[in-house]
Amino acid sequence: MQEEEKIQKLIEHLIKIRNEVDIALSDYNINKKDTLSIKNKLKSIKEYNENDDKIVEGIFNGEIMIGPDEKQYSIPSNYISKSKIIEGDKLKLTIKPDGTFVYKQIELIPRKRTKGILSRAKDGNFEVLSEGKTYKVQKASITYYKGEIGNEVIILTPKDNDSIWAGVENIIKGINDNEIQPITLEELKNN
Repeated sequence: MQEEEKIQKLIEHLIKIRNEVDIALSDYNINKKDTLSIKNKLKSIKEYNENDDKIVEGIFNGEIMIGPDEKQYSIPSNYISKSKIIEGDKLKLTIKPDGTFVYKQIELIPRKRTKGILSRAKDGNFEVLSEGKTYKVQKASITYYKGEIGNEVIILTPKDNDSIWAGVENIIKGINDNEIQPITLEELKNN
């Protein structure tokens, strides 16, 4: 490993440690702020019937949708990933008479796009280190893009609010020298 790579890895490791300390120290305040932010947004959402369907509007908190009565609704992680839903987005859940859940994004909050590095948290879940902060990301997003630890990740976060979760827009894979094999002219002719 070259000296520059060692220094870069050390810097990334120190930033990660600093972020873990910052998160541990501010976890209560962030959660309190996020809870208040979600509660304020819940005032503008509603629940109603439309024909035979029950409609529930809610706010996405990074993992689930919170309805107007603060009831929690799970969302398939592949839909979260595919639709690039982020914390604060307003969703509409249509509950069909047969019990089918159909989600739709109805109001996207302003987004900020940044680059980061994919890593794993101590609990084994994926996270992205970006601009000095660590964000949780959906496993479905990482597996869809076939992400690997150390890949560069383009993430989406709320532009005007702090967040714990980020949406994954794309993954940029580095070229591994071991994957590129030289080929001779003779081999090329035979293929």
